[in-house]
Amino acid sequence: MMKHIQADVVIIGGGTGGCAAALGAARSGQSVVMTEAYDWIGGQLTSQVVPPDEPRWIEQFGCTASYRTYRNAVRHYYHRFFPLTEQARARVAFNPGNAWVSRLSHEPRTALAVLRDMLAPYVHSGRVQIWTGYKPVKAETDGDDVISVTICGREGDHLVLTGRYFLDATEEGDLLPLAGVEYVTGAESATETGEAHALAGQADSKDIQAFTHCLALDYAEGEDYTIAKPQEYEFWKNYQANFWPAPQLSWTVPSPATLAPITYVLMPGEGANPLFTYRRLADRSNFQPGTYETDISVVNWPQNDYWLGPIIDVSPEERNRHLESAKQLSLSLLYWMQREAPRADGGIGYPGLRPRPDVTGAPHGLAQAPYIREGRRIRAEFTVLEQHLSPVNHPDGKAEKFADTVGIGSYRIDLHPSTALRTFIDIPSLPFQIPLGALIPIRVNNLIPAAKNIGTTHITNGCYRLHPVEWNIGEAAGMLAAYCIENNVRPRDVRNSPEMLVSFQTRLRNNGFELEWPSIGAV
Repeated sequence: MMKHIQADVVIIGGGTGGCAAALGAARSGQSVVMTEAYDWIGGQLTSQVVPPDEPRWIEQFGCTASYRTYRNAVRHYYHRFFPLTEQARARVAFNPGNAWVSRLSHEPRTALAVLRDMLAPYVHSGRVQIWTGYKPVKAETDGDDVISVTICGREGDHLVLTGRYFLDATEEGDLLPLAGVEYVTGAESATETGEAHALAGQADSKDIQAFTHCLALDYAEGEDYTIAKPQEYEFWKNYQANFWPAPQLSWTVPSPATLAPITYVLMPGEGANPLFTYRRLADRSNFQPGTYETDISVVNWPQNDYWLGPIIDVSPEERNRHLESAKQLSLSLLYWMQREAPRADGGIGYPGLRPRPDVTGAPHGLAQAPYIREGRRIRAEFTVLEQHLSPVNHPDGKAEKFADTVGIGSYRIDLHPSTALRTFIDIPSLPFQIPLGALIPIRVNNLIPAAKNIGTTHITNGCYRLHPVEWNIGEAAGMLAAYCIENNVRPRDVRNSPEMLVSFQTRLRNNGFELEWPSIGAV
């Protein structure tokens, strides 16, 4: 007999946005069921092994209070349990990995521990249930309302989840097609959106940003951890896209902003901008001798971006082929670095590079899940466009002001190469607001996006997809569902009633949301 579970708010997807949504809904007094396809909740922060990408003002402002609680708790975790050096312990903005792309680069296991602790009061009280290892497979609807979602576990068991509100916090917007929610994929045309960097011709629903299957490793000079030659190694060794200045397996890549070739080095001391420290997760110099034998890093570099085909709205066979090839690319990059990469000292190869499956919780040191930059996006009551954020359109240095703001974010419009074999689009954007209208589907009443699936375009997704923004979106979605349940109204009623909108925004502010930016410039 199939098991049924009921909650006020059903969250499908336990990633960064899903966890924040669960916190927002549970803190507001609602019962929550949250599901997650992988073993670890946390998404980008954990199963995808991507430490936070954040605005440069993050230590002062630019996120919700609960996201700041998360950041503080990460630092407290290290202060409490790890023997730090005196210098590291005294550093206010302590960065465990001292990565040069992240102000709080830390291990996914730390993120997992902190997220579990933040949710623990609600889990222990029974207000929040978490089901890991489950994917959505079916949704039942009645007109413009979602009635239930069926999820399937790894053993083939099925659970039917019913609730008053359903939040899609999956990485690819998996609930949208199941529930018949109108959505968009890929790149829009400039004719449709008026965006300067949109496609000049027809829209292309298959033109989606590259995804990456990240890989954790460390390095021990003089040792040999060379892996078996990956099955697709010869292909990747010889592959070079026509927009790339060198073979895929090389140290030379395009600059995202200028597209001029840049040649990196691997290790500190070999030259400028060593890739090993780019997203380093643990810098052993922060810890007392003997704590870490080596530094730990994650390979999430231009060289292992995968763009040879989309994995959204394709056959299961095509999807699995691309997912496997992305793993093969990351393993091939590792094998090339171990066996054939030129060294700054004139030697060849770094056989001391060692995969760290203990860090990722998955075989070969690969992440449990691919890092998804772009998925399905709802057709929303309001869609954020490039011209809302571009300094070209706003010479006063202030992005479009949204009266229905539910939060803020800031990041460059950062698009990685796409499955249509288009190169980087990396352009400035102004610190922006998150409009409530982007969280409201054009038709469905009780489904709310809670991750990267809000009403953005292919272009603006490039700056709305990062960790603190996804967290803000998820937390706002959870609180919106709770507000609607409490007041027996719909999300679009909240947005379109000045009185209710002010009431909801006041509740957000009282819960530590920042709804507007101070005067700052483009990023």
